[in-house]
This record gives sequence, structure tokens and C-alpha cells, in this order.
Amino acid sequence: MLLFTTVAEYRTQRADWRGKTVALVPTMGALHEGHQALIRKAGTLADVVVVSIFVNPLQFGPQEDLAAYPRPREQDLAICEQLGVDAVFYPSPLEMYPDGQDSLTRVVPPATMTERFCGAFRPGHFEGVATVVLKLFSIIQPDFAIFGEKDAQQLAIIQKMVRDLNLPVRIVPHPTLRDGRGLALSSRNQYLKAPQEQEAALCLSQILVGAQQALKAAEAPLPAEETLVRLQDAVLSPWQTGPVSVRVQYLAAVDAVTFQPTAWLKPGVRVLVAAYVNQVRLIDNCLLS
Repeated sequence: MLLFTTVAEYRTQRADWRGKTVALVPTMGALHEGHQALIRKAGTLADVVVVSIFVNPLQFGPQEDLAAYPRPREQDLAICEQLGVDAVFYPSPLEMYPDGQDSLTRVVPPATMTERFCGAFRPGHFEGVATVVLKLFSIIQPDFAIFGEKDAQQLAIIQKMVRDLNLPVRIVPHPTLRDGRGLALSSRNQYLKAPQEQEAALCLSQILVGAQQALKAAEAPLPAEETLVRLQDAVLSPWQTGPVSVRVQYLAAVDAVTFQPTAWLKPGVRVLVAAYVNQVRLIDNCLLS
């Protein structure tokens, strides 16, 4: 497995791969089973698999602790090696932003896709994501890029950026990977220390399963707001008292492509939820069928 820390080193190697297809899995490290599923998918699509590991400072807000983000470098590299990754691009912030962040040309996604949901609570986050992803596409020059559906708003924004800017890369969504209880795999899950916190975190997936079951039982579109509020109240009621609290930040139904809110639950609509389990913020979603 090759390891690159500079753009120049990688580009020299990329020239040697001319005629081969390349799949990119962009990550911020702390690789878990969900990332590993993306890497395995990449291996089925292309001749060469590249994993980027970069904790991107642009997508952290002033109240978010960039310094505390986990960076288990040796563990991440060992996982990539075990999965047969061909190359890891592991740059420093200085390598990615040599002139600093303040003077950087940035990608600004349309406000219609960023003003709600995670974008409303994390100002500037998706601008930082889009900017670093475009830089990675320019550096790595992939034919395919694999993104998990758990970060559905991010995925929709990247897909639109690729369409709007005519980028020569195919975005490959990958279904959310879950543990045996239904909890979406996330690097943030490691912050759920107590067993009760881990149990409470299942509220997110329970709301989503409830929406899918309600739609199938009705066999017709359901009013989104009324149905989701009822599900939220039912699922969260056991957690209104006690040492673990669950506070929903948003719960909504959106068009899966435009990410605009929709009034009805029906097949093809994506249901989104973000919630705090004590101090740990988690997100999840599902595509109704």
C-alpha cells in the first residue's frame, strides 16, 4: 500500500495509473465498519482504490472542537492495508491549504440546500465540505467516489456540485451500515459511553422504522408533519426522565434529490432526524419505499 502526504507525490503516482480506473473513498479517519463497507464497494468498481484521510478544519464551526476529533493514524492505516487499499492520501492542513484558510477560494453550495437541517445548525459546514471534496477530486482525479447515505444532506450537495460543475466523476451512494440493533454506524458513537446512552441512541432509527411501517400500513401517502410528530412523541416518551435525555434537533421529510421539505410521506421521500443523546449529536435518515 502506498502512502502519500503531498499533492506532488500523489500526482507523480497518478500518472503511472493512466489507463486504469480509480475509486476514491474520502474520509476524516477514525475508520469504522461503515467506512470499510465503502472501501470494499470501491474495490468492486475500479482498478485502483484510494482512501483520503483528512480532518478538514473548514467544516468545523467555532463551537466544535477540531482538536478533539479522533486521529488514530496507525489504526486507520492498518485497516486500509488489511482491506487491500492501493493508496492512502494523508495530507496535513498546510498541504491542503498552503495559503491559509482566510484567502482560500471556496465552493458555496446553493442556500436552498444548506439553509435547513444540519446546515442551519452548523453554519459554513457544507461550504467547507464542498470545498475540500472539490479539492480532493482535483488532486486524486477519481473515476468514482463513494459516499455513505447516512450523511444524506452532504451526499445531495456533492451530487449537485458534480452536476453543476460538470465534474468527470461518478458519485456512488452506499446504504447506511447499521449494527445488529439498527444504530447507524458513526465515528460519534464512540462518545456514547454508558449502556443507557447506547440504548437511547436507538430512538433515531426507531422513528425511521416507524415512518416506514406507517406508510406501508396506510398504503397511501401520509401527512408528514402529523405522522412524524406522533412517532417522535411515542418513541421519546420513555426518555423524558432519568439520567439520559434524548432531544430531537430536527425531524423532517424531504425530496431526496432537491432536499426541499415535502408535506407527504410517500415512496421516494427521505426522512431525516438529528438528535442529542445527552451531549452527543447523532444523525440518521431513511429513504421510504
